[in-house]
Amino acid sequence: MTYATLDYQLEDGILTITLNRPEFMNAFTVTMANELIAAINRASNDDEVRVIVFTGAGKAFCAGMDLRAEGNVFGLNGELQPTMADLEAHFDDPEYVSGVRDTGGRVTLALYDCAKPVIAAINGAAVGIGATMTLAMDIRLASTEARIGFVFNKIGIVPEACSSWFLPRVVGISRALEWTYSGEILSAEKAKAGGLLKDIYAPEALMDEAYKIARQIAENTSPVAIAMTRQMMYRNSAMPHPRDAHKVDSLAVFYACQKDGKEGVASFLEKRKPQFTQTAPADLPPFYPWWD
Repeated sequence: MTYATLDYQLEDGILTITLNRPEFMNAFTVTMANELIAAINRASNDDEVRVIVFTGAGKAFCAGMDLRAEGNVFGLNGELQPTMADLEAHFDDPEYVSGVRDTGGRVTLALYDCAKPVIAAINGAAVGIGATMTLAMDIRLASTEARIGFVFNKIGIVPEACSSWFLPRVVGISRALEWTYSGEILSAEKAKAGGLLKDIYAPEALMDEAYKIARQIAENTSPVAIAMTRQMMYRNSAMPHPRDAHKVDSLAVFYACQKDGKEGVASFLEKRKPQFTQTAPADLPPFYPWWD
């Protein structure tokens, strides 16, 4: 499959998805949204993919929505006047998917459902959707050249891409409100101090560091355990009572200990590297996805 706005490269279990409109600072379009959703779903369903690394071509990660488009730059149908009840009733109807639902949110929901761990290597400007799409990624690294901004209120719109769910969980609600109220363009250092980034690297070292983390995951862990852990963390942490997590944990441990878990215990006792044979999504336990 080829993409007009992305580069998709898989090597040794590590998939690199590069936002690839460098002449426009990788500005986001409806086409890019649809291609990202397709690429994320493709990777999630591919047993060969162990880890996904996202980055941008050229000097930017993603400079936000491409505001040069004619008509509604967000690709939405202004002739509709939907209520919340309408959206609930028609959530998956094509007219509402393309004409009402936020394109960035459709991308972050695909990331949320993904069975593979996701690393963001933010190589430059990440503004608007360029910032919010990374919130649904698991580990965020940045170049010293990165500049990050949640600038929505400054252009008369509101945070999108499910960021009102993700951003307070990542940096806390007070900081999330400050950053979105002000629309400040954050340096990599300030974003790290606020808890958004794991670490900052020289531009030439960024991808090496991202791949180092990716290889550590890909070469030393069970794909099924990783996929389950990712979904358990995101979904159980939003449950109202730990009993809800306990039910998921119980079934997860029950099935994990029968195959890869058994091999993990044996390798520990025998002082050798484990040879995990299960793959994701092929060998995910029968109760997955439990949230459906």
